[in-house]
Amino acid sequence: MQRQHDMGGLEAGAVERTEHDYAPWEKRVDAILRLLIDQKRQIMTVDELRRNIEDLGPGAYDEMTYYQRWMASIGNTLLEKGVISVDELGQRMFDIEARWKAGQGQ
Repeated sequence: MQRQHDMGGLEAGAVERTEHDYAPWEKRVDAILRLLIDQKRQIMTVDELRRNIEDLGPGAYDEMTYYQRWMASIGNTLLEKGVISVDELGQRMFDIEARWKAGQGQ
C-alpha cells in the first residue's frame, strides 16, 4: 500500500533546483532540529523526524509545507517522549498566536 508521502513512480513535475531565501521561522525550525539531534543533547533522531512526518495523515501531509511538516514531527516526538506536555505546547501556541495577532509576529 502506497502512503501519501511515497511519490515513487508518480508524476510530480519538475524539481526547482535554485536556492531561495528562507523565512525566519523556517530558519528557527532548522535550528531547533539541529539542537534536538546534536551529539550533546540527543533528544531525538532524524529517523524519528522522518517517522512522524510519514505518519501525518494525507490531508495534513498534503496541506503542510516542508518546514510545517518538520515542526509537526518535532512537536509529536517531544510529546511522545514526555519532553513537553500537551498543556505546555497548547499554552505556547496560544502565546505565539496572541503575539502574532498583536503585530509582534515571528
